Amino acid sequence: MPRLHDAPPKAVQADIESLQQSLKGVIPSKRLDENLLIATWNIRGFASLTRKWTAGDADSPKRDLRGLLAIGEIIRRFDVIAVQEVKGDLRALRDLMKWLGPDWAFLMTDVNIGAAGNSERMAFIFDRRRVELSGLACELVVPEEWLKEVDSDALRRQFARTPYAVSFRSGKQTFILVTLHVDYGDSASERIPELKGIARWMRDWADRTNAWSQNLIAMGDFNIDRKNDPLWQAFTSTGLTVAEDLESAPRSIFADPDKPTTDKYYDQIAWFETTRGASRLSLNYRTGGFADFLPYVYGDTSLSKSAISYRISDHYPLWVEFGL
Repeated sequence: MPRLHDAPPKAVQADIESLQQSLKGVIPSKRLDENLLIATWNIRGFASLTRKWTAGDADSPKRDLRGLLAIGEIIRRFDVIAVQEVKGDLRALRDLMKWLGPDWAFLMTDVNIGAAGNSERMAFIFDRRRVELSGLACELVVPEEWLKEVDSDALRRQFARTPYAVSFRSGKQTFILVTLHVDYGDSASERIPELKGIARWMRDWADRTNAWSQNLIAMGDFNIDRKNDPLWQAFTSTGLTVAEDLESAPRSIFADPDKPTTDKYYDQIAWFETTRGASRLSLNYRTGGFADFLPYVYGDTSLSKSAISYRISDHYPLWVEFGL
């Protein structure tokens, strides 16, 4: 049985070399004590793994070694990456961590129980040579008072998938990353209370005067349909600002390439830029973007986008670079 560390077949190696060249041209390189690279990625149903280089029609799951190798090549470009849709079965994650090596580590939540939770975990994968944990890890819980409010857009329950916050340090800079995956629900309007709740929670936290409030960054899959629609307005209602370079970045591999942000505006990386209280971002934002893997994977096959989405993902990873 082949393993991720084994030399891949020629067709897979050709794919990986093409992907590596593409990533070098898109994502800034890691520079010691100079920059910080943070990303978020909803990796579709990140669970088990078929330990074949290319899964066949009869294989389940469809995620195979060449798909996981492509995922690893993307993840290793960043210092910290928030991953959504990590499932109960950790086979793919464990194989990935072994491939990344001992300089890499991860933190994650337990599985979210219940239909809305979809048996998902939230995770952070990080390069220990570049960042270290700075002491805070928590899940965000809605205060009981919020659940008693009468407003039509008020929350009626706790977050479906509890947002996960972890603090990191790079050099002298400390930052808190909050990752989440908003419940899609039966309609767009059902997402508004949760988005408003997240925005309110983040604002309240950022305005506190304790030291943990510095560089608070929200990231993940917010299931926003379009920029400036009611979901977007709910998300930005308390001052969260999306990285400017991400406004034109497609989120889904199924988005219209000519109109990448007219729909499927799901994933975001955002922070507060006001000067009020402790909410101002002290990290120096430089640039951001997405990593398009589609043209560089499964080149010797006739797999559809849908088939590739089960092997890699239906979402693109989004990233930002900060100066230190």
